[in-house]
Amino acid sequence: QVRLVESGGGLVQAGGSLRLSCAASGSFLEINAMKWYRQAPGKQREWVAGMTYSGDTTYADSVKGRFTISRDNAKNTVYLQMNSLKPEDTAVYYCNVDVRHWDDWRSYWGQGTQVTVSE
Repeated sequence: QVRLVESGGGLVQAGGSLRLSCAASGSFLEINAMKWYRQAPGKQREWVAGMTYSGDTTYADSVKGRFTISRDNAKNTVYLQMNSLKPEDTAVYYCNVDVRHWDDWRSYWGQGTQVTVSE
């Protein structure tokens, strides 16, 4: 089993910055893709950014140039640096990781962390 613990959310004014973290722990062989999603009230969960083990990154158009995903493979941790935040970035942010176990790959979700951006 794998546990994901997220931190770093909070309330910030528009134009401000926040840094989210998501640390994985448990029994597994390796972690491949690490991703961030978000879900705003009344909306479907949407993908925000992703990063492969080798460091390739991709971003949703809505956050490109403002958000940066990074990871520390030694700590099994993924980060999301969010700059120039806008009220429309308000959402619960979830990390998602693809983990290799002895017999298969599984996808795990964090518990979510609230990000609120005020006008």
